[in-house]
Amino acid sequence: MRIRDAVAGALALGAVGLGAMGAVAAERVRLRIATAFEPEQVAAAKQAIEAALPEVEVAWERASTGILTERILSGEGGRPDMAFGLAVTSLLQFEQAGLLEAYTPKGAERLRASFRDPTPPYSWSGMDAFLGVICFNAEVAARDRLSRPNFWRDLLDPRLRGRVTMPDPSRSGTGYMLVAGWLQSMGEEPAWAFMDALHAQVDAYPASGTAPCAEAAAGRKAAGLSFDMRAAAEKGAGAPIDIVVPVDGTGWDQEGLAIFAGTAHPDLARRVADWGVSREANQLYAQTYAVVAYPGVSNPAPIYPPHAEARMVRIDLAWMARNRSRVVAEWRRRYGDKAAP
Repeated sequence: MRIRDAVAGALALGAVGLGAMGAVAAERVRLRIATAFEPEQVAAAKQAIEAALPEVEVAWERASTGILTERILSGEGGRPDMAFGLAVTSLLQFEQAGLLEAYTPKGAERLRASFRDPTPPYSWSGMDAFLGVICFNAEVAARDRLSRPNFWRDLLDPRLRGRVTMPDPSRSGTGYMLVAGWLQSMGEEPAWAFMDALHAQVDAYPASGTAPCAEAAAGRKAAGLSFDMRAAAEKGAGAPIDIVVPVDGTGWDQEGLAIFAGTAHPDLARRVADWGVSREANQLYAQTYAVVAYPGVSNPAPIYPPHAEARMVRIDLAWMARNRSRVVAEWRRRYGDKAAP
């Protein structure tokens, strides 16, 4: 065969190959997926979903949990096709409002029981759990002779006045998880009394669950109330913080996935949900979270507090969903003056 003919043949084959690739790309379906994943998680999750399901193009709609939940409940901007990595307490609100499609992902029965929707018809699956912690700057504490807070009440030490920060529960899922945990573990009246006293200690309530830990990690605050894996990430990056899981127990929530009723792509959304409950998917979640839905997959880093899961208080996620509007309204009335813009 002459070289010119070989080159021509190769070019022709290449054109066919490129045409096939173009056809595959043209056949990809764009799924709008609501998530409260951290910014550093979204790229890896998109890559993993699209690798498992090449016909899918993930279009994230990302915001803090509270903001995203209110937007979806109101129907602002039209509802997405799915939620993936959103607090289960939010999914329960959607379920109660009739916004979710009834679907049990293939393999969901393998998940730990606490990560499965217990109320027929099955509408959501849990992915991972996150819990409240105190990011406490050890260097600031040593310099200013501050005592490590081992109980929630230790945050009321007068020396910490103005040196504590926590998320705004009306906008942050972490913030609401903390508040709901206190209300359920302490009782409502004692919990509001505790939060009244804590309010005097708090400098500001930022919109995200990560910001308080970042403030403490940078030494701008002595104590930042946040969630476990943000604390582990900051400490793993070298921040001089202690990860405090209070001895008197801490609130928690789950992230989960669900399909919104009325999606234009129900079959494809179901396939994403099937992948989302798989062992492979849970191995991805375990890169960020210490507690995941699939048994035997959790693999917390050595810096993660070994007693954290044992200190998760008894929580009623359905109560958290039912009472969110009431609790958030009362919180805003009492403490909204310090909510960050």
